[in-house]
Amino acid sequence: MKNQFQEPMLYDHKIVDEKGTKIGEIRVTPSAIKWKAKSQQKYRSVTLQQFADWIESPQSKAKDAKK
Repeated sequence: MKNQFQEPMLYDHKIVDEKGTKIGEIRVTPSAIKWKAKSQQKYRSVTLQQFADWIESPQSKAKDAKK
């Protein structure tokens, strides 16, 4: 069985800078994470597995999140 949300099937989040100007959108689905810059028509996408592999790698320079 593939990963799935019970409801809704995707989450969209608008990203803004410190002035409130939109810089892009992140869309999270059960199988992928997608990014679209404000001037783009289409999303760029990676699978959740690709994202998990990248975020856990030292090259991502990701840090533990604070609560």
